[in-house]
Amino acid sequence: MTAIKHALQRDIFTPNDERLLSIVNVCKAGKKKKNCFLCATVTTERPVQVKVVKVKKSDKGDFYKRQIAWALRDLAVVDAKDAIKENPDFDLHFEKIYKWVASSTAEKNAFISCIWKLNQRYLRKKIDFVNVSSQLLEESVPSGENQSVTGGDEEAVDEYQELNAREEQDIEIMMEGCECAISNAEAFAEKLSRELQVLDGANIQSIMASEKQVNILMQLLDEALKEVDQIELKLSSYEEMLQSVKEQMDQISESNHLIHLSNTNNVKLLSEIEFLVNHMDLAKGHIKALQEGDLASSRGIEACTNAADALLQCMNVALRPGHDMLLAVKQQQQRFSDLREHFARRLASHLNNVFVQQGHDQSSTLAQHSVELTLPNHHPFHRDLLRYAKLMEWLKSTDHGKYEGLTKNYMDYLSRLYEREIKDFFEVAKIKMTGTTKESKKFGLHGSSGKLTGSTSSLNKLSVQSSGNRRSQSSSLLDMGNMSASDLDVADRTKFDKIFEQVLSELEPLCLAEQDFISKFFKLQQHQNMSASMTEAEDVDGGSLTRQHSSGTLLPISSEKDMIRQMMIKIFRCIEPELNNLIALGDKIDSFNSLYMLVKMSHHVWTAQNVDPASFLSTTLGNVLVTVKRNFDKCISNQIRQMEEVKISKKSKVGILPFVAEFEEFAGLAESIFKNAERRGDLDKAYTKLIRGVFVNVEKVANESQKTPRDVVMMENFHHIFATLSRLKISCLEAEKKEAKQKYTDHLQSYVISSLGQPLEKLNHFFEGVEARVAQGVREEEVSYQLAFNKQELRKVIKEYPGKEVKKGLDNLYKKVDKHLCEEENLLQVVWHSMQDEFIRQYKHFEGLIARCYPGSGVTMEFTIQDILDYCSSIAQSH
Repeated sequence: MTAIKHALQRDIFTPNDERLLSIVNVCKAGKKKKNCFLCATVTTERPVQVKVVKVKKSDKGDFYKRQIAWALRDLAVVDAKDAIKENPDFDLHFEKIYKWVASSTAEKNAFISCIWKLNQRYLRKKIDFVNVSSQLLEESVPSGENQSVTGGDEEAVDEYQELNAREEQDIEIMMEGCECAISNAEAFAEKLSRELQVLDGANIQSIMASEKQVNILMQLLDEALKEVDQIELKLSSYEEMLQSVKEQMDQISESNHLIHLSNTNNVKLLSEIEFLVNHMDLAKGHIKALQEGDLASSRGIEACTNAADALLQCMNVALRPGHDMLLAVKQQQQRFSDLREHFARRLASHLNNVFVQQGHDQSSTLAQHSVELTLPNHHPFHRDLLRYAKLMEWLKSTDHGKYEGLTKNYMDYLSRLYEREIKDFFEVAKIKMTGTTKESKKFGLHGSSGKLTGSTSSLNKLSVQSSGNRRSQSSSLLDMGNMSASDLDVADRTKFDKIFEQVLSELEPLCLAEQDFISKFFKLQQHQNMSASMTEAEDVDGGSLTRQHSSGTLLPISSEKDMIRQMMIKIFRCIEPELNNLIALGDKIDSFNSLYMLVKMSHHVWTAQNVDPASFLSTTLGNVLVTVKRNFDKCISNQIRQMEEVKISKKSKVGILPFVAEFEEFAGLAESIFKNAERRGDLDKAYTKLIRGVFVNVEKVANESQKTPRDVVMMENFHHIFATLSRLKISCLEAEKKEAKQKYTDHLQSYVISSLGQPLEKLNHFFEGVEARVAQGVREEEVSYQLAFNKQELRKVIKEYPGKEVKKGLDNLYKKVDKHLCEEENLLQVVWHSMQDEFIRQYKHFEGLIARCYPGSGVTMEFTIQDILDYCSSIAQSH
């Protein structure tokens, strides 16, 4: 190591005017062993700079090179890792932490010791030395192991010790006293040497003169020692006295400690007693209210509520450890339990009586509502019961068994009461729908229950009869020319619509009010998520509410919202069947009533779902809406079936088919009903099915018609359909409207052409031959040279069609068209005008052929276009 140190000093540090003080052989921790040296150096010039230099052996040779240097002032922490055990690891904290492993612990200690001395000597900022032995941090290190490690480094450090300010000042005064101090250093040194010798001599003489004084001083010291011995004796006696006092004070202190401990225990005991008294003492007034309080008056209910709350607080007090083992506490808890049981029985009995009384009171008011289509108001009953809401909450938290018993009793009493009220209400509604009691019996109503009589087969029979009646009506309508699809007028349907709306408007607030009351009275939350995969059921025998999984296993209800729905289902279990019966009745009265019911029911379902999509009202109305939608679909299917079953008379003209008129009535009624309705999509689907059925069956009837030409049946009915769709402006049937117009136009043209035929038959045959010759290649101007088509033959044919004959033919054609067309659609003038245009077109065609094939011949028709217009006009006016 010494040879390396001298080599580094010679090759690296001497050229940079630096002196190497300490060196340690290290490698980086945790990496591949690559050795290098950390060197502590100082500069030889002032001001002195202290550095830590990393020196590494070159890869290309045996010489060393300077790799990196840190100023000692930048060193923040030196961490030796372990101050007790020998450990070669250490860290230097510069701008970042450098972790090193020394080749030996001795080298590491020598290096850290050198760093510490340099820090003490040259730096104002002190470096933190962590996990470093205190022996290394002594400023004066004895000549031993450390000196052997550092060698001449300590002398080098001492050699460069700086002068303090006092020493600098003394030297300056000394140099000022000697003029040659600067010009002649040898003379100045010789002078200083002579003065030093004088001072040494004076010192020796002073020491020899002070020997007598030393002897005197020794005597004084002997006397002082004797005095010290006497003082020590006195101190010993004082110490014995103090020991006795100390023992007495210890006894007093122990006595005071016991007194303090006793006082502390008394305070704690008083605190515990006060806690029990304050939290487990029920006032006599509360006890009396719980035992004898009046549960019928508002003041008594309030007193009982306050007493019940106080009792609950006393029973729910959080006892401290050990309290439950006290006999008084156990007795008080038993007293509270007895009070709770007694009051719970009193409360449950009183509320059961109130429920029973409510049923009797409400029954007495049913008579006045039996005539009007209104349901009794339960608000006064709810208002009176809500006074007990806090007591119900107390009962729910203290005695859940009695709480569930009250819940079951409430459902039992109220379900019977609501069943009577709702059945009477629906009986009135059915009577108002059918008009009188006799009419109601015609539709299958009897008794006060308002239920429909007859089995499913009778319902089906009635439905079949209704369909048969509709078909017979259609036949009679066909014969009589009547275009109405039902014998019930608009006033009857409007009356049904108002009654059905009144029924829903009465049921909705009744259910919402009852649900709100149940939530408040029984303290159940209405806004919790509910699993849709569960179906509800009630365990009547046990009196507890359960929920039935789709697999059939009964599970306890976990949601209070489920319990509200369960209670509503039992209380209003008759609403859904009564609504279904009412809907069935309305459908029997008139199948078109399903349109009114679909719109009203959809609106009420939409309103209920906006409030709470999982509520009883929303679910029930949704189920009933499914039934209404089925009836609506059945109404559409029946109309399509009636179209397919229509039979036309073979002796009379067809005219507007009955199902076309019925579609017009249905569409007009539906548009007025479904205006701004929520379920417009259902109607659009029905329109699509109906119009397709109308199109198909119009064509079917047209093909089967014997009295009326096919084109007339198609033309008149599709014109009626087009007019209906244009008037109603049904957006989903725009394509069908265009199709109806196209079919009307096509069959009008076909009928005109087929009916008009060839009014100038021989002339038409003549010119057909002319066109055939031209088609074979004969030039138009050369046709007149053909023997069969010369000018003489043309004049002969033209003479056969004078104006009188043409007018006669047109008059017969008008009578024929008038015989085919029906009066309802009023298409005669339209058809006649089309025939006039077609006849003029043929006339112009013949004139064009004459002009091209017989130029300059002077041959013309015996009548003009004006004559044709006059003939058609006079024929139309005469008829």
